[in-house]
Amino acid sequence: MAGGSGDRTLEVGSQPAGGVEGTTMDQRCLIMADEPELLDAVLRLAAAACVEVQRAADPADARRWWAGAPMVLLEGEAARRCAAAGLPRRDGVVLVARGEPPGWVWQAAVTVGATEVVTLPEAEAWLVAALADSTDRSGSGRPGAVVAIVGARGGAGASTLAAATAVAAARSGTGTLLVDCDPLGGGLDLLLGVEQEPGLRWPELTVADGRVRAGALHDALPHAVVGGPDGRGLAVLSCARSAHGPERTAVAAVLEAGRRVGDTVVCDLPRYPTEAALAALGGADLVVLVVPADVRSCAAGGRVAQILAEHTAGVEVVVRGPSPGGITATEAARAVGLPLLTDMRPDGGLGHDTERGRPPGTGRGPLGAAAVVVLDRLAGARP
Repeated sequence: MAGGSGDRTLEVGSQPAGGVEGTTMDQRCLIMADEPELLDAVLRLAAAACVEVQRAADPADARRWWAGAPMVLLEGEAARRCAAAGLPRRDGVVLVARGEPPGWVWQAAVTVGATEVVTLPEAEAWLVAALADSTDRSGSGRPGAVVAIVGARGGAGASTLAAATAVAAARSGTGTLLVDCDPLGGGLDLLLGVEQEPGLRWPELTVADGRVRAGALHDALPHAVVGGPDGRGLAVLSCARSAHGPERTAVAAVLEAGRRVGDTVVCDLPRYPTEAALAALGGADLVVLVVPADVRSCAAGGRVAQILAEHTAGVEVVVRGPSPGGITATEAARAVGLPLLTDMRPDGGLGHDTERGRPPGTGRGPLGAAAVVVLDRLAGARP
C-alpha cells in the first residue's frame, strides 16, 4: 500500500530490502530443491520477501523442520521423495516448478498434500507475498473469518455492535481488524476513543497491487487497548472524518489479508450499497442486520434485507430493544424476513462510556453478550 496524505504513507504490500532481525528457526520457511535455477529463483524471492529459509538436503533432514516451518517449498522430485518418506500432511506446502509442470509433478503434489502448485516466473509476485505472509500466520494455521454488520436505519446501533464484536474477538486472543466501510459514520476511531492515536486511516491508504501484508497493516494502524492477552489491542482501520470511503479493491485486499493470517475481521457497513460495502458483503462469512424493535425500523429493515439478498447470503438479524409497542424479537425478525440471531436489551451505561472514549463492549452488559453470540455464530460459519 502506498498512501496519499503528507508524510503518513506506507507500503504494506512489501517490505524493504534487507534481512529480518530476530528471526527464529521456527520462523524460517523450509526449502527442498536441487535444480540450480529453480533453487536460485526461490532463494531470490525469499530474500525479496525478507523471509529467512532453512534448506533441507533430503527428507530425513526436512523432517526436523517440517512441522514448525511457516511454509514448505518443494520442487517436484523433492515432493515425491518427501511423500515416499511418509512426511505428514500439513498446511502451507507449495510445490514450485519452472514452466508448465508435467503430469507426474501434479501427482506428487497430491501425494504430499501440497496446497498450491505454482510456476515461475509467472507466479513470482504471488510467491513473494505468500512467503511474507507466512510468518504472520496465527498459531492455529486456520483461515480467518469475516463478519459484516449493517443497520436497518440510521442510529440502529450497527457501528456499536461492530465495535463490541471486534472488542470481544480481541479479548479472546484472536488477531482482530475492525474495518470502517461507512465514510459518513463519523469514524470508528472516534467510537473506540483512538482518534488521537498515531496510525493510518483509509484516506491515507491505497492498494496498488491488490494484495496487502497483514503484519505491516497491523503495525501501521492505531490500536485500541481492550485487555486482550497479546497486549497488542484491537487494530482499527477507520474512514476518520473523510467523506470519501475506501475503494472496492482496497477493502477486498484488506479482508483477504486478515483471512490469510487467521484474523477475525469485523466490517461496519453503511445501509446503502457502496463499492466498499459490496466488497465486504462479497467477502463476508456472516452478515448481521441490526434492527431496533419498532414498526418503522422493521419496515426499513425489510427493505435493507432485500438489498442484501441481491449481493450475499447468510444474513441474520440482531433485534435491539426496547420496543415501545411491545414487538418481540421473533416478531421483528419475521417482519424483516430473516432468521433471528439474538436480541439485545438496552445497555444503560453505553452512551456515557462511548462519549468518554471507552470502547463499546468492554464492560459486562447486553451489548457484550450480543457480541459474543455474533462471534459464536461466526465461528460456525468460518471456512
